[in-house]
Amino acid sequence: MTSDSTGGVQSLRRAFDLLERLADAGGEASLSELALASGLPLPTIHRLIRTLVTLGYVRQNSNRRYTLGARLIRLGETAGRQFGTWARPYLAELVDRVGETANLAVLDGDEVLYVAQAPSRHAMRMFTEVGRRLLPHGTGVGKAMLSLLPRDRARALLERTGLPAYTPNTITDVDGLMAALDEVARRGYALDEAEQELGVRCVAVPLAGAPTPAAVSVSGPEGRLTPEVVARILPDVLAIAARLSDRAAAARG
Repeated sequence: MTSDSTGGVQSLRRAFDLLERLADAGGEASLSELALASGLPLPTIHRLIRTLVTLGYVRQNSNRRYTLGARLIRLGETAGRQFGTWARPYLAELVDRVGETANLAVLDGDEVLYVAQAPSRHAMRMFTEVGRRLLPHGTGVGKAMLSLLPRDRARALLERTGLPAYTPNTITDVDGLMAALDEVARRGYALDEAEQELGVRCVAVPLAGAPTPAAVSVSGPEGRLTPEVVARILPDVLAIAARLSDRAAAARG
């Protein structure tokens, strides 16, 4: 089937584009905002959106704005589990190299979602359960993923979520965090210096080739994961992140 013969492929492409536009807008937008973002005529957008509403992938609010629908949750969670499944051997290899817990997280809506973990073999270790959700500003993986986004989109996300303080080290100022994201993008990795939990340090690297913003991290107690140790293990974290990025890019075709 081709778009020339039936228009079906083109409609499918446009429908998925509208879902992406809604996600970029923070999950909610009006028809006119979608028209401006997509360049499609309003009647076309209305027809596609009504179909997506009927299927449960989009929901119309009482204010007549449209949001991503609950039916997408199952798809996203399943995709995340699959992503985590094939990434787990890479995380296990990273633990073998560095000795501390390795995690994989994705940006799901406005939140960090942990989709895979390989635990450290130390008796005292960091444990973030798979499926846990956090706001991105207080985590290494969150800052790594936000550094991949266009700055206006990252700022809009932070303004929606706010920047609550989890510890005295958490960055709670949007401008301050935006400057930190520029530094993360420049050097290629992010640090969590006891910003989510006191006594815990984390180094995280974004995955450039993933289908959605994602990052791999290594976390551990500050007493073991000292700045000197972080500098020593950083090449290993970067190497595994590069391999995960290549694998994700290949999977996308």
